[in-house]
Amino acid sequence: MPYSLRYHFVQRFAVPARKAYNWCTEYDPADHLLMRHEDAERQITHLTASTTILTDTFHIGGDCVEKQKLVHFYPDKLRWIATHLTGPIKYSQFIYEISADGETASRLDFTGLFNDYRRENLDKDSAKMLADKLRKEDSVAWKLLAKAMAQDLCK
Repeated sequence: MPYSLRYHFVQRFAVPARKAYNWCTEYDPADHLLMRHEDAERQITHLTASTTILTDTFHIGGDCVEKQKLVHFYPDKLRWIATHLTGPIKYSQFIYEISADGETASRLDFTGLFNDYRRENLDKDSAKMLADKLRKEDSVAWKLLAKAMAQDLCK
């Protein structure tokens, strides 16, 4: 049985909430370039207006890793939820919710539920260290995205 970890962080955006939500949820096959994954591919399958499957393929060394995510959109709440269906963190779930921070800025509240299949039991200190590592990695990625968003939308 996998070991589950929860973690959370907040990322500020220099754009209004609705613009931030639209930017974050308009997926593109070239999205991996924003995240500095040049040897990656993305396939986008729109199941319904509010449900999409993202299939990301990463080429690492000689290996090919595919991650498939089911994404549910809640535009009225400026929220989306991504659940990994395949890959090394299968059934992990990530909740993204954007809220206004004044009229010209917003913030993302990110909550992660990470399922670790390599470990079944972690002591309290090890679990905290891993959650801190995951929080930092995801937070750094969202700092890059916030910068790209500001460049795209604040022209």
